[in-house]
Order: sequence, then structure tokens, then C-alpha cells
Amino acid sequence: MDLKPFGQSILDGQPFSKLVGVEIARFEAGFCELVLEIEERHKQHNGFVHGGVTSTLADMALTFAGGSVLQDVLTLEWKINFLRPGIGERLVARGQVMSHGATQAVCRCDIFAVKDGEEKIVAAAQGTIAKRPQRKG
Repeated sequence: MDLKPFGQSILDGQPFSKLVGVEIARFEAGFCELVLEIEERHKQHNGFVHGGVTSTLADMALTFAGGSVLQDVLTLEWKINFLRPGIGERLVARGQVMSHGATQAVCRCDIFAVKDGEEKIVAAAQGTIAKRPQRKG
């Protein structure tokens, strides 16, 4: 099932996502692909994508992947390994559910920099996504 329109509506409703410039490329049960066109504002002083931007994409991809199987969710915890600088025209984050139950999903995400049509992995992340508790009263 194509969840892309639903996912894009969530991104469009998040001021921070709009500020960063994240777009959803693919969204289906257990999988999410986010894209960010790299601009000068995304770079740090050495000229490559700031780790905070890469981390943001990882968190979003993990959460969207988990949310695709659990619905309304929050990130419970996550970690990221930076493998090489993000240099290129765009970043692509692909998140997928590794395993899930009724209230939690363990997800992973690989982030790639695309330069001249070639993808190179720049970071790998893993996290636990939890179904958001319902508020009482």
C-alpha cells in the first residue's frame, strides 16, 4: 500500500521538516525513503552536510518506518554511526522495520549521499520506535 500522500501530509505539518527541506520519496508498510536536496544551509564549516542534518534524516526515516506498522509513534531511542562525509547533490535515507510487536518496532536506516548519480553510504542508524501512549482524560 502506498502511504506516500499520508507521509507527505505529516512532513508538511511539521515546521522543522519544512525548515530542513525533507521530502518523502517512498512510503509503504515497513519502509520509508526520504530525500534532501543538499543546500549551503545544510553544510558545516568543512563543506559537507552537518551531522545534525544527517541525524535528523535518520530519526525521521526510522520513525516513519516504525509508524507505518504501529500508527501514531514516537522515537524511544536511536544511535547513528557516521561512516563518511555527506558530499553531493542530495541525501537519501532509507528506513525499514527489522522487527515489531504491538507497541514497539526496531528499525534501521542507511543514509546515502548522491553525487553524479552514484550513491555512497554516509551513515547507518538503528532505533526503537514506540506506539504513542493514549492520553487519558
